[in-house]
Amino acid sequence: MPNIWILRIGHRPQRDKRVTTHVALSSRALGASGIFVDTKDSVLETNIGSVADRFGGDFKIETGVQWKRILRDFDGEVVHLTMYGQRIDEAMPKISKEKDLLIVVGAEKVPPEVYQAADHNISVGNQPHSEIAALAIFLYSFTDGKNLYSDRDGQMTVIPNERGKTVVEKHS
Repeated sequence: MPNIWILRIGHRPQRDKRVTTHVALSSRALGASGIFVDTKDSVLETNIGSVADRFGGDFKIETGVQWKRILRDFDGEVVHLTMYGQRIDEAMPKISKEKDLLIVVGAEKVPPEVYQAADHNISVGNQPHSEIAALAIFLYSFTDGKNLYSDRDGQMTVIPNERGKTVVEKHS
């Protein structure tokens, strides 16, 4: 499976902190390697880093990036999730499972350069909904759901069960 990276464009820390946090958490849970966020947000970096430290995995976060440079220099396929793109079920077979993938997720109006730079502009449904939902559906489809229950060798692991909450903590 290739490396999957997320590029979050238009993050506004005061307004979008919960949404961007959930974009990052969903990305991590569904197998992405990391996320780039265009606006510097050290609180977001700390919070996501803490989750990765506790629950394991190699998830990276970098904020304050120049999104145009990331798009220009990325070596792989670029997918832009938008309501106005090609249907996900039609586009998915065209996306390489061999090349690294950069998924662009906007927070506000996405500049036309993103549509032009993307190899695939993909819609996940034709009704308004959140970018978190679109990203989760895309990642689940692309990875065949293989990462949802993978062990990341973290200090904490949640054990799914029908009733109750089971969290296993490893003690060093």
